[in-house]
Amino acid sequence: MNNRLMIITGLSGSGKSTAARVLEDQGFFVVDNLPLVMLPDFMQRARQELCRYTDVAVVIDVRNRSFLTDHVGTFEQLRTAGHQVEILFFEADDDELLQRFSETRRAHPLALTGTVQEGIEKERRQLKPLRDAAAKVIDSSHLNVRQLRDLVLEHIGAEYSARLIVNLESFGYRYGLPPAADLVFDVRFLPNPHYLPELRPLTGLDKGVRDYVLMQPEAREFRRHLDNLLTFLLPHYRKEGKSYLTIGIGCTGGRHRSVSIVEDLYQYFPVRDVIIQKNHRDVAKG
Repeated sequence: MNNRLMIITGLSGSGKSTAARVLEDQGFFVVDNLPLVMLPDFMQRARQELCRYTDVAVVIDVRNRSFLTDHVGTFEQLRTAGHQVEILFFEADDDELLQRFSETRRAHPLALTGTVQEGIEKERRQLKPLRDAAAKVIDSSHLNVRQLRDLVLEHIGAEYSARLIVNLESFGYRYGLPPAADLVFDVRFLPNPHYLPELRPLTGLDKGVRDYVLMQPEAREFRRHLDNLLTFLLPHYRKEGKSYLTIGIGCTGGRHRSVSIVEDLYQYFPVRDVIIQKNHRDVAKG
């Protein structure tokens, strides 16, 4: 499969780093400041070895000195190889860029011996051919981070803007809460298979344990309430720009009840158009 290659370029301080993070959250393999001469070989390796990434984004700008003179031939070489090369160009007003450089106190890459204003003007002139060839130009002068994110998502396609990655993680309270969890649910109120000799050595990965846990009236009622809550929450998280959500399900040791609930939730997740992952943090402990 040939990769979609998004070239993120534009004026320094105009939002390229923010765009790169947005694309990375949407499943792009993102590389910053890759030397232009290495790009064809990198894309060939990406096709062979990074098969789980269908799309690649590369941040290339005036820091890469050969970019301004050699990009036309390189991009044509990539297109001949079958890659979908498109340029996403970022810019902003001079006054806004000056303010951003003042706030971050970073040096402009083209103003090491002059003023920031001179660097901005020089960069704008040098990047004009790339701006003219861009598939989309985004002016970030009056955009906040969320507005910039929405424009990037709009450009790459609606199927990306709907993508939310949900990680379901079982855990044991005796080993502590998952530090990355956004939502945590305690299922220690459910009857514990640990006290049944025939189920104690097993885990929620075994059908006998899952059947025991999920047949309990409390478990069925809990799942109904949880489904309703997630059906309500996830569209709002997505609307606010959240791209990754971790849901922790905990019991005492993280081996029986929490694992059973995560397995059932993984199989019958109530919200569509999300990517579901699962992780049983403590299932091998104890």
